[in-house]
Amino acid sequence: MTIATPRPQKTAMLVAQRIVTDINRRGNTVGDRLPPERIMLEEYNVGRGTLRESLRFLELQGVIALKPGPGGGPVVQQPDATSLATSLTLLLQFANAPFRTIAEARGGLEPMMAQLAAERMSDEQLADLRSSVDTMQEHLDDQSVFLEENKRFHDVIARGSGNAMFGYLVDALLGILDGSAIGIDYPKVRRSAVHKAHLSIYEAIATRDPIASADAMRDHIDQYLKYAERKFPDVLAAPIVWSNSF
Repeated sequence: MTIATPRPQKTAMLVAQRIVTDINRRGNTVGDRLPPERIMLEEYNVGRGTLRESLRFLELQGVIALKPGPGGGPVVQQPDATSLATSLTLLLQFANAPFRTIAEARGGLEPMMAQLAAERMSDEQLADLRSSVDTMQEHLDDQSVFLEENKRFHDVIARGSGNAMFGYLVDALLGILDGSAIGIDYPKVRRSAVHKAHLSIYEAIATRDPIASADAMRDHIDQYLKYAERKFPDVLAAPIVWSNSF
């Protein structure tokens, strides 16, 4: 039996990894400029084309921004979940996965996040969560504000779980499953039901009750799925497509 050998990494990818290693080693923070091109060419001992390919890859990942003009060059940035959402969308698209896949994943993940948030969320994050609940209530007539606060609420809980991976995952999943973008509508009666669910989740987290928090979140996601399956089954069954998700 022939054993497949791993494909060697492209030089540009290896250089990109070295650049990130050096960013960490130097303690660079957001806004710091990296060395000019001529110095990086010497340091990494590669051609201009390879270096620029490495920098372009890091720019696409949100690690750096390439500033044009005199005094420009690579500047350190804070990556967000955008590239993760794009990668997940492409993987799911080529797997012919429907939008229901994302909703089901949330149903499995978010109760655990709420449980951890009840144990770990800071007072500042808890105040932010309460602010989201109140803002949603004050603007139930405005679906755009409703959608913003809905995302903010789940983001705060994910980050309040104290698990960085959950924060990025929820940000990416909500970016893919944007109801307004894929055709799920939220009439005022539904918005009111979501606000009521958010209030119940907040109260459970505020009392530091992990079991009640997980149960409240699980019920919230279950109700969302039932609503979407009843009113928009074709949307949930539609295949995830990158161009329709962003």
